[in-house]
Amino acid sequence: MADKTASGSGGSSAQDSSKKVGLIGLVGIVISAMIGGGIYNLPQNMAADASAGAIIIAWVVTGIGIWFIANTFRILSAARPELTNGLYTYAEKGFGKLIGFFVAYGYWICNCFALVAYSVLVMATLNYFVPDFTGGNNIPSIIGGSIITWIMYLLALRGAKSTSFLNIIGTIGKLLPVFIFILAVATVFKFSVFMEGFWGMKDGVALTLDFSNVMPQVSSTMLVTLWLFLGIEGAVVVSGKAKSQAAVRKATTIGFLVTLALYIVVSLLPLGVYSQAEVGSMADPSMAAIMLKSFGKWGEIMVNAGVIVSVLSSWLVWMLMLGEMPLAASKSGIFPKMFVKENKNGSPSTSLLWTTIVVQVVLIISFFIGNNAWTTMISITSVMALPCYFFCTLFLFKIAVKKEYPSGIFASRGMAVFTGAAGSLYGLWLIYAAGLNYLMVACIVYAIGLPLYIVGVRQHDRQAKLFEKRSDKVILAVVLALGIAGLIYSVITFGNIHI
Repeated sequence: MADKTASGSGGSSAQDSSKKVGLIGLVGIVISAMIGGGIYNLPQNMAADASAGAIIIAWVVTGIGIWFIANTFRILSAARPELTNGLYTYAEKGFGKLIGFFVAYGYWICNCFALVAYSVLVMATLNYFVPDFTGGNNIPSIIGGSIITWIMYLLALRGAKSTSFLNIIGTIGKLLPVFIFILAVATVFKFSVFMEGFWGMKDGVALTLDFSNVMPQVSSTMLVTLWLFLGIEGAVVVSGKAKSQAAVRKATTIGFLVTLALYIVVSLLPLGVYSQAEVGSMADPSMAAIMLKSFGKWGEIMVNAGVIVSVLSSWLVWMLMLGEMPLAASKSGIFPKMFVKENKNGSPSTSLLWTTIVVQVVLIISFFIGNNAWTTMISITSVMALPCYFFCTLFLFKIAVKKEYPSGIFASRGMAVFTGAAGSLYGLWLIYAAGLNYLMVACIVYAIGLPLYIVGVRQHDRQAKLFEKRSDKVILAVVLALGIAGLIYSVITFGNIHI
């Protein structure tokens, strides 16, 4: 869609404004980025290892923890409005170019894995309508996913403003089946069923509240809940394309509250209809299995169609968001110069092309993973995203403690200190809860990215120091050591890891 150019001396300014994304578009981006296909399998994902009581505790922990992360982005958008593109710029300004690179690279690559997870899910769902896509990562699925990947690339080239209408329509399309599911299941919900085995069952006997039993259940849900909230930073990542930073803050708040409420209801309602064991053993997507069992074929068809619309909508949003990160990093001199190119729509064309190439490569690799492709992709995505969030919350804590915090904004300095500290602690706990297997894979991927940093810095300034501070050399050594350790660990345990 061509943008109209105003006549007169203010034409350029009016044109620039017309390309900016408003509040509704930003809310659509945030919700679409978070609500992908995961919500449709949420009942089974949560009930597989957690009872109703443990799920409630998990949502309380997650809601508070993610709110600190969301509030970090809200506060930083007001405290440092000049730092657009969010995650990377916060890390770079707070901790130097090397850390900035790892955040930009890690965020970019981990969400390429997320797009492959989307491909696996959408192709597996299409198998319901057109058999041949069993598992979502067989040869027909790889071909189908590749076609969708390149279509999304072409759409993303049109830019955030031109595709914001598609995002809004997609958001409506993905939420409608969820609301129908909630209303339908609520009509058959029984409180007595919900309370049976509230803290779990063992050998047919209901357990009582015991934190030694409940907390492992809570921990088992953490990678699932983190995956569901990836995208909370959506408005911040495209803030350079937003009409105002106030709209970014509002969109982040609205998106967080809407998605949290939906996740809680969708994960708990089925436990008032079926037992935890029944829900935990349902086939993917479990929301469709519940609708089929309770209401018949129409419900199953509706949910499967909703999965496809939802995933495709989120896929496009993530393509738009991922293109921004290498662009910003290249402009700052730590990614190769080629990533700085933009087309006439203001879309980072080279960055989008390489994003698509990386997704294509990982998509092919997913063929060799087997039946656990979905779980593997979302787990790697979640673990690699953790450092990105951690350094943003740590940056807020740093500027607030050092009194580099402006006065007169909506959050006090004390609130900024508390939010940054709590968000950082939550991030560290998530890294601990993630488990060793996926941490090792993440270390390998981070280490592989180092040549990109060396080439980028040298291209922009041959005289520039690759490692500005002594601490950079320590970080480099740690990343390389962990990468090598991760490779050795993965090779040795490959045959025994059930990922």
